Amino acid sequence: MPRQYILFGRPVPPFTARRLTFLLLGLSIFAIALISTLTSGVPASPSLSAYDTKLSVPHVPNMPHIGDSLSKSFLNPFRQKSHPPPHNDKDEYAGSSWLSDWKWLKVPFSSIITVDEDRALLPPLKPRQPVYCYYDATAKKTTEEKDAESELLLTWRRAWWAQGFRPVILSASEAMNNPSYDLIQRLNVDPDLMADLMRWLAWDTMDGGILTHYTLLPAVAKEDSLLAFLRRGEYPHLTRWKDLEDALFVGHKDQIKSAIQAVTNIDPKKLASVKSLISGVPDEVIKVEKATMPLAAYTPVIIAKKYAKVADEIKRHRASGLVSLNKLIATHLHVAWQNRFSDGIEVIKPFPDHMSTLVSNALQLARDLASCSDSPMPSTCPPNLPRCTPCVAMSPMPVTTPTRFHNTSKVFSIGTVPHPWTLTLVKEMRESFNVSWIRQESPRDSWIRTVTEALLGPGVTTTLRLVRLKEAVAGDYATSRSLWVAAEKDMPSDMSWYFGFAIPKKVLDLGQAQPPVPADRLPGKENKQPHKNNGPVVTPEERASEQPLIDQAKKVISLTKSTDETRLRASLEAWNMADMEIWKFVRAFQSRRHQEREQWEKLEAKYSGGSGTEKGRSAWFRWQDRKQDDGRPKEQEDATPKAK
Repeated sequence: MPRQYILFGRPVPPFTARRLTFLLLGLSIFAIALISTLTSGVPASPSLSAYDTKLSVPHVPNMPHIGDSLSKSFLNPFRQKSHPPPHNDKDEYAGSSWLSDWKWLKVPFSSIITVDEDRALLPPLKPRQPVYCYYDATAKKTTEEKDAESELLLTWRRAWWAQGFRPVILSASEAMNNPSYDLIQRLNVDPDLMADLMRWLAWDTMDGGILTHYTLLPAVAKEDSLLAFLRRGEYPHLTRWKDLEDALFVGHKDQIKSAIQAVTNIDPKKLASVKSLISGVPDEVIKVEKATMPLAAYTPVIIAKKYAKVADEIKRHRASGLVSLNKLIATHLHVAWQNRFSDGIEVIKPFPDHMSTLVSNALQLARDLASCSDSPMPSTCPPNLPRCTPCVAMSPMPVTTPTRFHNTSKVFSIGTVPHPWTLTLVKEMRESFNVSWIRQESPRDSWIRTVTEALLGPGVTTTLRLVRLKEAVAGDYATSRSLWVAAEKDMPSDMSWYFGFAIPKKVLDLGQAQPPVPADRLPGKENKQPHKNNGPVVTPEERASEQPLIDQAKKVISLTKSTDETRLRASLEAWNMADMEIWKFVRAFQSRRHQEREQWEKLEAKYSGGSGTEKGRSAWFRWQDRKQDDGRPKEQEDATPKAK
């Protein structure tokens, strides 16, 4: 007969094997949870840290301790339930959802902050400093001239937008809203001075900032010191640059008002001979910066001196001359970009045997970027880069497809990030799989491990790989050195705004990495060997077998209702958490970028009659042009337009 135990005067029921099992299991879970919760409070031992393996990896600030991550995860039974951050409809676009927070690099996985598996954690959107130019869309000019000027304005806007600014075209409407407008109109001044004062009145209405001509373009690297100064928006003096005359001003509202007031205080007899504001105000009103100007200025003097062919065409026929000038500027912006990346363009292709179709759009873009733009003077350089290497004079810009990401300043990288489902189907060349295959045969986070191996080495956790790759995608100046897109989406149609210049279009020849260049620069057939970083050349049959798998993956990824496929997709995403996180991050980052530009484009299209926009000038202004042209005398129509 078993012995009966007594506790506090009461018999204790006998322990069965089942009860003992449950007790031990409960104690084990409690111990694991307690240890996980308290590990963050244990400091690292100095004596042990001295023997840590030193990796050649740049320091990532405020890297989260594993205890912090576990204490916030579902593994912590003591964690209190929390509400997700407020959801804003503006934080959604093209199927992506995001939350902007300064902690985006402090946590590896977005759901720790967003409390939502489908919501990405992005860095806060950087404010764009406005940069203004003045353009009077109502001036009496031919339709061809206004269309050519509209294209020049579009080129100006693209270039400044790509450098992180918000380009704004001012018109006579802003000038007329200025309280000083009536006073200025009563002055008896030269027409050139009146046009210049209208420009200053419009700028004053916008409270100052940066004022340029639309022929001044930032053909420099994004990290240039002058651009950094302009982005800060802190201008202690009303300043212009000696080399540019009146092409660039910076200053605040009070300083601008003082300059306008100085003009109105000039003796009326002297004022009648003044041609511009800077020639009429005292020297102490506007500070003159004598430093060399790093921006590209296409003033009439510079055009006549360096680009005589374009200058002559402007004199003969202003509209066609402005078209040639626009092509010249676009080519110079392209050449300046190519010269910054002398080692070429890398299209990252981590699994070269089965990713040719996935990276085909990226490869097409790379070859377009490596080609030469159409130019009236192809052998010339931008005015701020007299020693550049023109596209037609340089050897073909290399376009390679390495398996790993190399974060170097002389290489521009294009990364195509696939969803784990897409990668699994294409990499394994199979249409179906199950949970057992995922757990037993599928490697975890294979994409991010392969891509970051050259950057971080083999012995690094996926958490650190994820943080470093996010920084390479969205860190400071990262967008000027690389482009990352989701593999399941087409290449964005607004890449000219991303790079800051019109990208020439070429026909894609899949399977090679030879950029399209003029015939006299193409290597001979005997020299056409695959680049060592390109991997194997895929046959058309192999490429044709990849496309159906990609189409199938797109359908599964887009499913929202619960099905067997979505449940299996969730299992695969949980198995590849880092790959899934970087895909979600890149997808949301590009969606937000496109949303920002699209909203701004719609807002600006309402002003200046649509000049400088993708759609071109509005129908109303075109009708007004036709009305003016019909009323012009025949001899005036035949007259040669004067150069501005």
